[in-house]
Amino acid sequence: MHHHGYLWTGPKERFDQEALRRPPHPEPPPAGSKPELLQRYREVAAEFPTSDLPPLETAYWLVKPRSLVRGTWNEAREAAAWLGERLAEYAHRFASERDRDTTRLAQLVNAATEQLHSGADVAFGFYLEHPSYLSLAAVTCSPNRATPELACPVA
Repeated sequence: MHHHGYLWTGPKERFDQEALRRPPHPEPPPAGSKPELLQRYREVAAEFPTSDLPPLETAYWLVKPRSLVRGTWNEAREAAAWLGERLAEYAHRFASERDRDTTRLAQLVNAATEQLHSGADVAFGFYLEHPSYLSLAAVTCSPNRATPELACPVA
């Protein structure tokens, strides 16, 4: 078991494009569906696996391009330390004063260590100034507990 780290920052409007953040349904719309529904399905099916947008389900980072992996660690504490370093790096930009609290951030990292050690994924999201968003994730791989059928992106 190992862990991959992912980071995304960008405009909140782009983050809010939820159709591009969820995997397409395994079955396409039935024959005779409205052309706009078929077109939208084709767009999502093509864009979801290549988009850098954070998926709604954390495990689906594993189907994203390999280039989006920011780090790989064999130990849960190393992956959690990377999350902590990113939180410290961005904390001054958090929109909420509460989110900047260093004690709270340390508690998040400690909890992340335990979650990753148990085989779970960890995802954090924070609003930044200038309506932007930060998404951080550490995804357990080989296999992923939530979706074991997803292949490792760096294997």
